[in-house]
Parts: sequence; structure tokens; C-alpha cells
Amino acid sequence: MKDDEVFDKLKLSLRLDSDEDDNLLRLYIDTAKGFIYGAIGRDEDYKSFFEIEEVKAMLTTAVIAQATGYYNARTSITSIPMSPVNLAVNSIIGQIRYRYDSFMEEQANEN
Repeated sequence: MKDDEVFDKLKLSLRLDSDEDDNLLRLYIDTAKGFIYGAIGRDEDYKSFFEIEEVKAMLTTAVIAQATGYYNARTSITSIPMSPVNLAVNSIIGQIRYRYDSFMEEQANEN
């Protein structure tokens, strides 16, 4: 997952043309990555799992969704309560966890 590509996709999804929030968006991307990798688990011996095209696409989507949540919740001056749980991100994390567990099991069976 290339940071510049994720950044560009995040700005596009948020419909942001100006660059005044760029530093904040990059921070949110880094934070979202940390959150998602922490939720999935990351064994350095199995980096190849995160290079699978399908997995990379899901990770990118999850990072964009999570970073969008951070951006949209940066100021809460509304009477409408915001959900602290991003359901899209949780769903994607669940799918990636399942694939990661299957991948790890396959790797263990090969050894």
C-alpha cells in the first residue's frame, strides 16, 4: 500500500481540493494503518500475505474508511451522535483476519 496513492484516494473520497488539511490527513492515514494492522496481527515472517492483491485492496479500503472516520469526527459540534465504531472497517478487518488465519494455516501445513 503506497502512502501517496492512499492519500490521493482519501482526498478524492472526501472531495477535498485544498491542501490545508494534508498533514492532518497523513496523520490519520498512519493512525488508521496502525489500528488496522494491530487489529489483524502482523507476523513479520508472513509479509507475503499483505502483498496479495485482494488483501492490498481491502487494506487500502479499510485505511481510507478509518481515516475518513477520523477526519469526519475531528470536531463534534453536532447534535447528531456519531458512532465510534466504523462498521465498514470492522467488516473488512473481519474478512482480512479470516484470510490471514487461513494463510497462516496453509503456511504451517507446508512446513
